[in-house]
Amino acid sequence: MMSFVMDEQERTAFLADVHIGVIAIERAGRGPLAVPIWYGYQPGGDVQVWMDRRSHKFKAISAAGRFSLVAQVETFPYKYVSVEGPVVSTEPPTREEALALAIRYVGEQRGTEYVDGALDDGAVLVRMRPEHWLSNDQGK
Repeated sequence: MMSFVMDEQERTAFLADVHIGVIAIERAGRGPLAVPIWYGYQPGGDVQVWMDRRSHKFKAISAAGRFSLVAQVETFPYKYVSVEGPVVSTEPPTREEALALAIRYVGEQRGTEYVDGALDDGAVLVRMRPEHWLSNDQGK
């Protein structure tokens, strides 16, 4: 039987590519919170997401202490990587960290403009250490 599961190198390279991620966070008494988000990742490192401390995302992540993230390709051959793990830090991002995330998604000019308008005292960079992985590559 053919396996569509990515090996470690394939899945970490895929996650490091630019995709809109969807994070999912458990919430007491409600369904999980699932929202699209920009993220950063380098193979072997932590998943990084930048958000506002006052957001529903941050409140849910703080309460749960962990989250899942999925990145996918929405055209054939379909691919996805899902990763889940504990939050290992929540600190304000440096300007350089915020720029790296924004420029990754919208380029240097728009990324700089975005950071100039969004990097404030509510900004927090959440780091998650990947523990559990799922993947699928329909092109295999």
